[in-house]
Amino acid sequence: MSTAGQVIRCRAAVAWESGKPLSIEEVEVAPPQKDEVRIKILFTSLCHTDVYFWDAKGQNPLFPRILGHEAGGIVESVGEGVTDLKPGDHVLPIFTGECKECPHCLSEESNICDLLRINTDRGEMINDGKSRFSINGKPIYHFLGTSTFSEYTVVHVGQVAKINPEAPLDKVCVLSCGMSTGFGATVNVAKPKKGQSVAIFGLGAVGLAAAEGARVSGASRIIGVDLNPSRFDQAKKFGVTEFVNPKDYNKPVREVIVEMTGGGVDRSVECTGSIQAMISAFECVHDGWGVAVLVGVPNKDDAFKTHPVNLLNEKTVKGAFFGNYKPRSDIPAVVEKYMNKELELDKFITHTVPFSEINKAFELMLAGEGLRCVIRMDE
Repeated sequence: MSTAGQVIRCRAAVAWESGKPLSIEEVEVAPPQKDEVRIKILFTSLCHTDVYFWDAKGQNPLFPRILGHEAGGIVESVGEGVTDLKPGDHVLPIFTGECKECPHCLSEESNICDLLRINTDRGEMINDGKSRFSINGKPIYHFLGTSTFSEYTVVHVGQVAKINPEAPLDKVCVLSCGMSTGFGATVNVAKPKKGQSVAIFGLGAVGLAAAEGARVSGASRIIGVDLNPSRFDQAKKFGVTEFVNPKDYNKPVREVIVEMTGGGVDRSVECTGSIQAMISAFECVHDGWGVAVLVGVPNKDDAFKTHPVNLLNEKTVKGAFFGNYKPRSDIPAVVEKYMNKELELDKFITHTVPFSEINKAFELMLAGEGLRCVIRMDE
């Protein structure tokens, strides 16, 4: 029996307040409106950004809310005006979008869509400013336009990448945020040449995806920087060749790396969100040609400070958003890289839990255990 055009009742993990365990509730999911798609989520994974906004310490709190933005699923129904997706399509919902019409979408250089760029404060759909989720008539806020911690969710069509139906959703779901963010920051933005040196600040999932990008690019030295030495063994699987724990030195980490490399690394990628790490990542690159790429999300009051002479010495600092990938145009091809064994994803997935145990995924991340925990929605 078709559910198109009807309200669907299903399970969702609702964050009622900051820092409190999510609660599995029955929610009502309204049909998709103009330019929207309703998706049955099969697998979702926990990203640090979910924890960040659940904890809500450095951001504006917005509750009750359904978090989640790294996922894979199948289109259940489409709203008016949606022509390039149909029920049954395999898709990745993505926290940023591509309207295909604005100056950013028409530019080959940018992936920051004017209409659908990330907005962490928005809890409603852009079409009518209303939520598609409710419990007993009370609206529940959306998160990043995706809200994948629900068995069904409604997403703007511009935030949905249609992918190869043969691709295993329990693996490629991680490409909808973290892996693409890190891998793309290296291959699309830092662009290390074969034989160059790369420093990766932060060896969580995004940092290791950046390291994977450096490995695939043929970097000769990949230096991992992290305050947690237990991450070093795992990082070797991703091509990291050397490790620096800033706590082991009584001088700034930028000086350590400059000395190790005889002048600085050729490229660095910062994946922590720590403003100090961002500054160090920039100041440790080689003058004349060094490029630092900032990926981590800082606190809202942070300020990046460095001496202008670093720029005059021809060091470059860049930001990267979602690995410079356009969600609809580029992500299907990244999925194909996995299918063609040019990109490894399985090693990023260290845990799986049933949906009923979603809070276990939060516990693992807060304890710094593993990389990605995939949540099976049908259990």
